[in-house]
Amino acid sequence: MTSLVQPARIFVDPFEGTRAAVEGRRWLWPLLILALCVTASGVAYALRWDATASVVGALPTEVGAPSVSESDIADQIQTASRKALVGGIAKGLMLMPLEVLLLACVLWVAAWLFSRPASFGQLMAAAAVAMLPIALYHLIFAVCAGFQHSLTDLRAERLVPSSLALLDGLSPKMQRVLRGVDFFNLWSVGLLGVGFSTATGMRLGRSLLLTLVLYMMYAGIVFIRIPTLGGP
Repeated sequence: MTSLVQPARIFVDPFEGTRAAVEGRRWLWPLLILALCVTASGVAYALRWDATASVVGALPTEVGAPSVSESDIADQIQTASRKALVGGIAKGLMLMPLEVLLLACVLWVAAWLFSRPASFGQLMAAAAVAMLPIALYHLIFAVCAGFQHSLTDLRAERLVPSSLALLDGLSPKMQRVLRGVDFFNLWSVGLLGVGFSTATGMRLGRSLLLTLVLYMMYAGIVFIRIPTLGGP
């Protein structure tokens, strides 16, 4: 029961709750909570998502392009909805545990580089606990999506407004930059810094700075560089 209640303590007392979880190497329940919340979010989105606009927008519009019948469009919409459902489940049950494991490996490398050895179990706990704000975001999204009659891509992006990228009047480039300024992501970075400090004995301020730098590198690649490769 203590292990089950431990994740909730993170939201009440983030410093002591994170330290207790890392010292006790309690990563299983936070990881399960993350996987379930992300899965619920993906399922709720898929069940409420109206794929019509996405499918119709992807149809060829060039002169001379073969026409598409209404039945074909209906089949494509149904296929897109099924893919979204399968993708949402796979993201929660497979991708998120892999991301936590990868994050723990990054922390292990960082600890090695700074000559701050720590057990991998503690680093795994630090990574899993740090993802609890992300789990909370997906739980809120799942609840909000459940009350929607239907969702479009744009409405889904704005359903839980937590990022500065949702401000009006921003250029596409500035939107990509500000996607990293997200409440839940920065909350997660703070918990990661506390967890890494606990696991390695590094000073808290230095640990927070390190995790912030790591997040900025991640945001630069995922939010800025990769979308830029896809177009202007």
